[in-house]
Amino acid sequence: MELAVYKISGEKTTRKVKLNDTIFGIKPHDNAIYLDARHYMASQMQGTHSVKERGDITGSTRKVKRQKGTGTARTGSIKSPLLRGGGRTFGPRPRDHSFKLNKKIKKLARKSALSYKAQEKHITILEDFTFDEPKTKKYIDFLNAFKLTEKKTLLVLPKSDQNIIISSRNLKKAKVTEASSLNTYDILNASDLLIAESSMKEIEKILAQ
Repeated sequence: MELAVYKISGEKTTRKVKLNDTIFGIKPHDNAIYLDARHYMASQMQGTHSVKERGDITGSTRKVKRQKGTGTARTGSIKSPLLRGGGRTFGPRPRDHSFKLNKKIKKLARKSALSYKAQEKHITILEDFTFDEPKTKKYIDFLNAFKLTEKKTLLVLPKSDQNIIISSRNLKKAKVTEASSLNTYDILNASDLLIAESSMKEIEKILAQ
């Protein structure tokens, strides 16, 4: 598959880029996509949730009432989970939610996600560009040129460009990433991929091995 290269003004150039079939033309593997997206979301979780259990509560351990003869259930200390102010039973504790995922599965997932976007014709190749200064209006004008202002977009750059990143930062539906940081979740979360021409070489270098 060949795609035309566009300027950020929306004008089509005379150049074309051929998509690598081993990356953008494979049969998508849905289970690999699911595992990699789950792996990404799990790694984003802080895992700092914590509650006080019975042993963490400050209070007397004196028996609240006598064992028999009250007509109600027996009760130990005021730390009991059954009483107000007592500890929680089996509450959440700080833990690491991340899990191991093989590199081959991650690579297959990214290829599958890119292949889906190629099949749906939601990939646009852009001529390499930069902004002289960080300006949100410039980024909005750039999106307007492709009629993508109301859609979720992911711009893939060959390397970090602070002027472009800062320009897009205030736009909820726009995200900018480097080719080396491209992941399955971001690809699928965006409705359209905008890939800088030089980024294609980086993507091939990482995924075509």
